[in-house]
Amino acid sequence: MKQPETVTFGGSGLDRAAHLRGDAAALDALRLAPGARFILAWRGKVLIADGALARLAADHPVVRDAAEAALFLGRDTGGPVFCADVSDWDPAQDGQALPDGSFFDLTQQRHPLVPDADGFADLKACMTRLSARDAELAAMARGLLSWHRTHRFCARCGASSMVAQAGWQRICPACDARHFPRTDPVVIMLVTRGNRALLGRGLAWPEGMFSCLAGFMEPGETIEAAVRREVTEETGIRVGGVAYLASQPWAFPGSLMIGCHGAALSDEITLDPTELADARWVSREDLAAAFAGEVPDLLPARKGAIAQFLLSNWLADRLY
Repeated sequence: MKQPETVTFGGSGLDRAAHLRGDAAALDALRLAPGARFILAWRGKVLIADGALARLAADHPVVRDAAEAALFLGRDTGGPVFCADVSDWDPAQDGQALPDGSFFDLTQQRHPLVPDADGFADLKACMTRLSARDAELAAMARGLLSWHRTHRFCARCGASSMVAQAGWQRICPACDARHFPRTDPVVIMLVTRGNRALLGRGLAWPEGMFSCLAGFMEPGETIEAAVRREVTEETGIRVGGVAYLASQPWAFPGSLMIGCHGAALSDEITLDPTELADARWVSREDLAAAFAGEVPDLLPARKGAIAQFLLSNWLADRLY
């Protein structure tokens, strides 16, 4: 695919400096370096300031409380970058509303000690406004912190585990097991047949919103097999040739979206109602009109998602 890494979260060439993760003295020095900056997350949201990812200095009062538990992300051009979780803060105590739980969470929570920031925002709501570097750092921070919140106990023996390697491992003191941040592979496929693309609508999605089909890969399964299985399970459509197009880290909470192109061998849709609310074939012309906002009952995938990236490149004839 042409320019596959231009997808949101596609990577910006950040120096992750993995060789420093086990060097405690070097990490301590990096935390105290004049150019060190800290990214803050609150319950999965990231702190935004002036439309960009907020980066706070080590002497900021919020950072001082969280710096000891900060995780090392890498070295940016201006200096080392860390992330820290401040989810213990309760916005309700400051008279602010909590996230409303809607599909599109547009609420922002403003921390009283960071008055010049826009607030903590859902990354899916602001991802297209971030620079490539900010997007990569935000996805790293969100994914890494989410993993630590949900993997505090050893999967082997059940004992409490400890953070190690600057946040890139957890070690069990009871059985010495090493645990690493997980990434779940997901196939997402642009399935076409002639001039049409197969789109589906998830059960909890807003009315009219359609996207490419997607599903988790299973153990012992190739990417190609996963594409064929998922499409057949959800829609009854048989797929022949499968080609890889692009990938996207998707830290919601920790997936890697593997974008593929599948050539359909059949037309008739047999919907699995436990997987999808609807599925349809959409012509290239109708999809272009939907992207222009001219089809009220067909809302394309959200901007920044790899599904829209694949569909827009198909419309522009830039898949290969």
